[in-house]
Amino acid sequence: MSEEFIVNQAQQLDTEFLIYTGNFCGYCTAAKRFLDQKELTFTEFNFDEVPNLRQQIVEATGHRTVPVIFDIKGEQPVYIGGYDQLQPYLRQRS
Repeated sequence: MSEEFIVNQAQQLDTEFLIYTGNFCGYCTAAKRFLDQKELTFTEFNFDEVPNLRQQIVEATGHRTVPVIFDIKGEQPVYIGGYDQLQPYLRQRS
């Protein structure tokens, strides 16, 4: 059910990446800055502003820290991981 939630959310967006963040998160800021520098579009959802969102994302991915990043350019969202996985992922796609 949680994976379906992410797919449905991604299908409603007109950006290249979906990023789930938290307040006061340096890695979240770095990931957003990195995507901006690469001129890649993203939609951000903040766990601290949307009740129960964190639980759904953790259930779908097993990823308990922020950010949680998805590539949503294709038909199905691709789970990237966190900030540490973002740069290698984009290098592979270049």
